[in-house]
Amino acid sequence: MTQPASPFLSHPFDDDKLKEECGVFGVIGVADAANFVALGMHALQHRGQEAGGIIVHDTEKGFNSAHRFGYVRDNFTKASLMETLPGSLSIGHVRYSTAGSKAAVIRDVQPFFGEFSMGGAAIAHNGNLTNADQLRRELIEHGAIFQSSSDSECIIHLMARSFQKSHADRIADALRRVEGAFSVVAMTRTKLIGVRDPLGVRPLVLGRLGDNGYVLSSETCGLDIIGAEFVREIEPGEMVVIQDGKIQSSRPFGETGSRFCIFEHVYFSRPDSIIGGRSVYETRLQIGVELAREAPVEADLVCPVPDSGTPAAIGFSQESGIPFALGITRNQYMGRTFIEPTEHIRNMGVRLKLNVNKALIKGKRVILVDDSVVRGTTSRKIKEMILDAGAAEVHFRIASPPTAWPCFYGVDTPDREKLLAARMTEDEMRDWVGVDSLKFISLDGLYRAAGAAQGRNNACPQYCDACFSGEYPVAPSDQLAKGFEMKAAE
Repeated sequence: MTQPASPFLSHPFDDDKLKEECGVFGVIGVADAANFVALGMHALQHRGQEAGGIIVHDTEKGFNSAHRFGYVRDNFTKASLMETLPGSLSIGHVRYSTAGSKAAVIRDVQPFFGEFSMGGAAIAHNGNLTNADQLRRELIEHGAIFQSSSDSECIIHLMARSFQKSHADRIADALRRVEGAFSVVAMTRTKLIGVRDPLGVRPLVLGRLGDNGYVLSSETCGLDIIGAEFVREIEPGEMVVIQDGKIQSSRPFGETGSRFCIFEHVYFSRPDSIIGGRSVYETRLQIGVELAREAPVEADLVCPVPDSGTPAAIGFSQESGIPFALGITRNQYMGRTFIEPTEHIRNMGVRLKLNVNKALIKGKRVILVDDSVVRGTTSRKIKEMILDAGAAEVHFRIASPPTAWPCFYGVDTPDREKLLAARMTEDEMRDWVGVDSLKFISLDGLYRAAGAAQGRNNACPQYCDACFSGEYPVAPSDQLAKGFEMKAAE
C-alpha cells in the first residue's frame, strides 16, 4: 500500500537549518511504561518531528507496537491507542530521516523489531552508520531481506547472524561490526539495554523512576518530564543492561575515548538539558560572551534570531553592555502543515514565521545573533526584513564556527557544495548576505564556552567538530566510496 506523502519531510521555511537527528527513550519497571515513553518522546520532539514509534512488552499480551507519522502530541496522547500498549517495559523513537529514503514510508519508522531464537527484541537508534551501504550489500548477498531503507536495520540483521547466546551479547557483537555514531536503546521481554558508540558522539543518559524503575533518554529533559531522577550519562563505549531493578555495565568495545558532538551544545539539545554536568543554556550563554569578546561592534541593540539564538544573544548583551531586545518575534502557531506552499507563499519566505518589531528597530544599529549559517538563504531574508523595518546598520554574529563540512554521524547536512562556508570566506559571506559585518565564533572560543578553558586540543580534540574542522573521528567509508574528498592532512 502506498503511504501518503508526509508534510514533515520538508518545509519551505525551515530549509536553512541543520536538521535534528533522532531521539531515543526507554522505560522499565513501571506500570503502563508506554505512557511514560510517550511523554519522554514529547520532550525529545525537537530531535525529530517527522515520525515516532513505540514498542512495548507485556507478560500476558507479549510485544505490541505503534508507528505513526507526525508529532507525538497528535498520535500518542490518544487513549484508544495507548490502551493497546500495556506493559512495564517499553522503548520509543522520534525521527528525522538522516539515512535511507526521504520518502514517507511507515516501515522506516523506528523502533525496529526482530524475532530471534531466544525471543523477540527491539532497537531504537540515534546516529548514523557510516558503513551501512557496505554492510547492507554484504547482508543481502548472504540472504538478508530488508524491510526498510534505514541504516539502523543493519543492526537487527547483524544480531540475527550472531552466534552469541543472549540478546545483549548479540547487540554487542553486531555493534562491533558497524562504524559511525550510535546511541542505541533496546529491549527484550525482560531487559532494557542502552549502548553508546566508542567515541560517545551521540548522547544517552540514565535515570531512575520510583523504587524499581529506570529510564534511558537521549537528553535529561526527557527525564524531567516524567519526574525521573538523573543518575548519570552512559559512558562512551558502555553498555548497560537493566533487569529486575539491577544494572549491569560492560565495555564491549574495550577502552575508548570521547568525541561528543559539540553541535549538541550549540543547537541540537534543548537548553534545559544537562550535558557533562553543565546546563546547555549556560553553555549557550557563554558562547555569546565569547562571541562578544572576539567580535565586538558598536551598536544600539542585540537581537536574537528566535528561538535558538536567544541564549547566545543574552550572553553577548551582558558581556558587551549593549541592550538586549526582542526585535524579531516568532509566530509560535506556524505549524508545518499550515498551507500548501505555493510559489507566491514560498516567495514570502521567513515572513510567515518571523516578524520584525519595526518600532523597536527603526533607526537602530542592530546586532543579530543566530546559532549557525548553513546555506545562508534565511540570513539574507532576515537581513532584508530588518532593513525594511528601517534599521540603520545590520551586524550578524554567529554562535558557531562556519559550517563548511557535512556531518555523517546522524545530522541531515546538505552536500558540501551547498554549504555557504565551503564556498566563501567570511568576508565573501558578509558581502553575499549583504550586512555591515558578519563574524563567527572561533573554534577555540566555542570550546572555551563548552568548558575547555584552554580551547581546542588540536592534537586530540575533545569533541567531534567535523562540520567545522573537516576532521572526521571515524572515516565515512560509504561516502569515501562515493567519491567524497576529505580534508587534506595539515
